[in-house]
Amino acid sequence: MTTRPTALRIDPADGWLVGVSRVPSPNCDPRPAGAAPELIVVHGISLPPGRFGGGWIERLFTNALPPDAHPYFAEIAGLRVSAHVCIPRDGSVTQYVSFADRAWHAGKSVWCGREACNDFSVGIELEGTDELPYEPAQYAALAGVVAALCAAYPSLSPQRIVGHSDIAPGRKTDPGPAFDWPLARRLIAARCPPEPPLAPSLT
Repeated sequence: MTTRPTALRIDPADGWLVGVSRVPSPNCDPRPAGAAPELIVVHGISLPPGRFGGGWIERLFTNALPPDAHPYFAEIAGLRVSAHVCIPRDGSVTQYVSFADRAWHAGKSVWCGREACNDFSVGIELEGTDELPYEPAQYAALAGVVAALCAAYPSLSPQRIVGHSDIAPGRKTDPGPAFDWPLARRLIAARCPPEPPLAPSLT
């Protein structure tokens, strides 16, 4: 018998996932008045590039990255960036910014003619690179987070998921060719209830 993964849930009072690791990042601010999450952006990140583990992503998101620990860190230590959620190689989930707030993940970006995607999007970082396959546990965790988001915010749906490269083409390439979009979409569809059919017209 197959065991269904435990469903994640978002507390509507504060926009935080229940029961996952929480490390608040200072790199965030309120969304514009009336703005709700309408888009989910999948990112890929590794620090240093091409290496996994070490806790460096968390230190970047909390402005504690030591510039002398690696030559690349000296280049980015002054960045003020974050994501709402990060999923490392083991599939664990850490939330850094409330979904009610604006994480600083997209940079200069546009989606369907709308600029400043940070205003209305959720950023999910997966620890990985453009070239190396992501782990099965990461896809499963991503599906769980997306299902929780769609349950909490009617403005989101499994169809409103893009890569960073889709909203910043020519500037960003992540999550890259190694990200298996068909697999991700199948797992997400399995965790998200289908949208109800339209009511028949009475006219």
